[in-house]
Amino acid sequence: MFRGFYTVASGMLAQQRRTEMLTNNMSNSNTPGFKADQAAMRAFPEMLLQRYDQTAPNGTGKEVGAINTGVYMQEAMPKFIQGDMRETGKKTDIALVDVAMPADEETGMSGSVLFTVRLPDGTVRYTRNGNFTLDGQGFLTTASGQYILDRQGNPIQLSSDQFTISETGIVTGQNGETAQLGIGLAGNPNQLIKEGSGLFRTENGEALPDAAGTNGAEFKLQQGFLEQSNVDLSQTMTEMLTAYRAFEANQKVLQAYDQSMQKAANEIGRL
Repeated sequence: MFRGFYTVASGMLAQQRRTEMLTNNMSNSNTPGFKADQAAMRAFPEMLLQRYDQTAPNGTGKEVGAINTGVYMQEAMPKFIQGDMRETGKKTDIALVDVAMPADEETGMSGSVLFTVRLPDGTVRYTRNGNFTLDGQGFLTTASGQYILDRQGNPIQLSSDQFTISETGIVTGQNGETAQLGIGLAGNPNQLIKEGSGLFRTENGEALPDAAGTNGAEFKLQQGFLEQSNVDLSQTMTEMLTAYRAFEANQKVLQAYDQSMQKAANEIGRL
């Protein structure tokens, strides 16, 4: 009976975590470059129950049967599918377009390219959000103030907001200054760890390889465009309703267990 409580409770917790993930996806449906999370549900190992009998040989008994010990949400992985392009006309808006990406040998999943940014503490992160701006000193930064890096890992400084970016990432300023945007290639995007503000980092902290110097990686940049979120609102709403119903079903089973325990304590105990 108590194992049933634990099994049902694990199902409720898993659906609650899934609902929170889907809610976060919906709230970021208008965030440029946002990659929707998808849940990986997994069952705990099953146990084989046996009835212990001291009179049986070697103290063993008959098999009662298997019992499932519940389910949990193992992880939430971002779905790296290209989002739609929206034209903004702003020179500081830049969209990354995956033209042809090499596939990972183990998973068969296509890779993805990302902008390279530097945090105030000097660590490097990656993003698909190309909603950039120029700070007071002319450095190209994210909306949150992180520096956008070039292929050499240096911040890009411009003399004015009148600059152009080619499809290969060459930045040309009004006074002739040039730089090339640093684009990292994630061969297996599922190994990236999502952080806040649309940023990603690698598991071991190592830098991603340069996409421009990798054979088979074809991409282009579009100035004046933004990549939209890849959240499918209709699908997300359907999955959220499914998670709610699964939570309610587990809740009703939990109530049935509670009533059975209450009856056992109040009625059977008096006999």
